[in-house]
Amino acid sequence: MLVRPAEKSDVPALLDLYQHLSPGDASPELADAERIFDQLSAYSGSMIALCEVDGTIAGSCVLVVVPNLTRGGRPYALIENVVTHRDFRRRGIGRQILDFAVNAALQAGCYKVMLMTGSTRPETHAFYRSAGFEPSKTGFQKRQLEARREA
Repeated sequence: MLVRPAEKSDVPALLDLYQHLSPGDASPELADAERIFDQLSAYSGSMIALCEVDGTIAGSCVLVVVPNLTRGGRPYALIENVVTHRDFRRRGIGRQILDFAVNAALQAGCYKVMLMTGSTRPETHAFYRSAGFEPSKTGFQKRQLEARREA
């Protein structure tokens, strides 16, 4: 098991992996996805963290480091799109990816790391708690796309 930052060459496999997050969700064309990957990579400290198992991308999350004028100018981080391939679940991959992303955020000087989940499943909430996240804020959204439905 290898946890590392994604490279541009990983984009096609990531697009396939995201179908395990939102089955049937529209994927961008490869050229557009690679451009988006470059945009994300341009933000200092931001990345897609992934876990590779025997050459297969088994899970990932997106880490975005946001510059900030409060907290002494220390940035904060957001984690989004946490996903593990169906065939690799319950092996500790999600935890490894989150730990990797959180450590990267701390190395970037972030004073906090936030994530939100649309899941209502108690086991999902327990997973995030076991990874050190606490439900300490209330989230609000305005959406242009419908929220993902749990399978």
